[in-house]
Amino acid sequence: MKSNGAWNLRRAATAMVLLTLPAVVHGCTSPTAPTQPPGGGTRVVLDYASYVSDVAPVLHAKGCDAEGDCHGGGIRGSLELSPASAKDLAFDFAQVTLQVRPTPRDSSPILTEPLALAAGGTPHGFKPFDSTSDPDWQSIRAWVIAGVQQ
Repeated sequence: MKSNGAWNLRRAATAMVLLTLPAVVHGCTSPTAPTQPPGGGTRVVLDYASYVSDVAPVLHAKGCDAEGDCHGGGIRGSLELSPASAKDLAFDFAQVTLQVRPTPRDSSPILTEPLALAAGGTPHGFKPFDSTSDPDWQSIRAWVIAGVQQ
């Protein structure tokens, strides 16, 4: 049986090795160097003017920016919109663009979550679009599809 002193010394030595191991493995010269986020990936650049003229009015008309259970004034799920009483279109544009997937674009949450399940939508508490033929849904889709992939 080992004494408590030897056991504590062994635990301390093991902890020291485990704490410095990531720096050795990653080739860091300093264990305090900040880690860099992964780079790369594909993104979609979307048109702000089209958002303002074609998408924002639809989101407002459908009540997506309503406060409470919807996205206005607080994050709900992964989307936050400025409340209808204090519109900030630049903020909303930045938030909605995060809901667009580069590929396949038609599976982007901004298109699938407000769409009825029977029409190919995904789970979401509110379904303002019954089908993909809804003109308002088509406006959002046209904006998403027109984005430039980079």
